[in-house]
Amino acid sequence: MGSVRESESERARARERERAIGSVRESERERERERESDGECKRERERARARERARERERARERERERERARDRAMGSVRESERERAIGSVRESERERESESEELTSPLPR
Repeated sequence: MGSVRESESERARARERERAIGSVRESERERERERESDGECKRERERARARERARERERARERERERERARDRAMGSVRESERERAIGSVRESERERESESEELTSPLPR
């Protein structure tokens, strides 16, 4: 009789060991799934950060293009002002030459 109880006891211990091993394996599988899930979440967060960095770079490029357009507009008005001054100066020079020419060609008072 003692051997029957011992073998039942051994079988019970073996079943308990198998359950424990199964439980450990299930825990390991669960941890692996969590790691994979965490890895996927981490990769998705990294992709989201990369998209945000790309958007920020594009916004920075657009700000730079706008600064260039504003600078070009300002330079255009500076160039226009310089052009108008140059035209005014040429006209003034022409008037002075005409005036000098008239003085030279007009008869001298006696």
